[in-house]
Amino acid sequence: MIDVGSVLFVLLLLLVAYLAVFTVRQQSAAIIERFGKYLAIRQPGLHFKVPFIDRIAGKLNLRIQQLDVIIETKTKDNVFVKMKVSVQFKVIQDKVYDAFYKLEYPHDQITSYVFDVVRAEVPKLKLDDVFERKDDIAIAVKRELNEAMTTYGYDIINTLITDIDPDIQVKNAMNRINAADREKTAAEYEAEAGRIRIVAKAKAEAESKKLQGQGIADQRREIARGLVESVDILNKVGINSQEASALIVVTQHYDTLQSIGADANSNLILLPNSPQAGTDMLNNMVASFSASNQVGEAMKRVQPRTKDKNE
Repeated sequence: MIDVGSVLFVLLLLLVAYLAVFTVRQQSAAIIERFGKYLAIRQPGLHFKVPFIDRIAGKLNLRIQQLDVIIETKTKDNVFVKMKVSVQFKVIQDKVYDAFYKLEYPHDQITSYVFDVVRAEVPKLKLDDVFERKDDIAIAVKRELNEAMTTYGYDIINTLITDIDPDIQVKNAMNRINAADREKTAAEYEAEAGRIRIVAKAKAEAESKKLQGQGIADQRREIARGLVESVDILNKVGINSQEASALIVVTQHYDTLQSIGADANSNLILLPNSPQAGTDMLNNMVASFSASNQVGEAMKRVQPRTKDKNE
């Protein structure tokens, strides 16, 4: 027969062993109390405690933790913004006792300090400065938290302002300002490009005129040299300088008329350019019209006589 007492004794031993043995995970610490009084801190590994006398009051995570705090505050230029502050912290390993017994709700404590610091710093700054100096605000939060939380056994590793979110209307206004500023810059660049094109064109035209003038000067120099040579040649055959000049002018005149007449589409009319040119041309035209009329009348008188003789 099975001894009931032995079975109960074995079960009691197993229960005591189960209650006496416990483990602590890596990067954790366990706080042991005896009859409600602090006894010891157990590090990671296998440990023993007196059943029904000792108890595990709690365990603390020794790894780095992160707490995200959302804060709404107002800037110096009366713009409300929402800021997200990420606080990275951990329990100091040799201050586990302080972290466990001195502070009951560490997250609430950290949140309160973050609110206090941010709402003290941001109202001193304009909205644009908040974006530019967010690192300064984060440093101020970290400094204040370190001074307060070290006493409670917590080390503030870092504080980061991960988001700054103004009101939607303010963001739209900022976008419009940014767009207008970019359009202004683009217009300035376009104007500068236009100025550069105008200056380059003017320089090119000036250089062209300069080269054209040099070409005309060279042409006239060569013409003058040719005229001198022509006069010298004519002088050698007994023609004086005045006669040679007149001959050259007449020759050039007929050369010009020949070149003009060579173009079938030419509609150029040569007119004299003397002061009496207008009067002379008018008189010649009147004389021409009068002579034309006389010739017409004579032709009319001749035609009837011709008909009579034929009849």
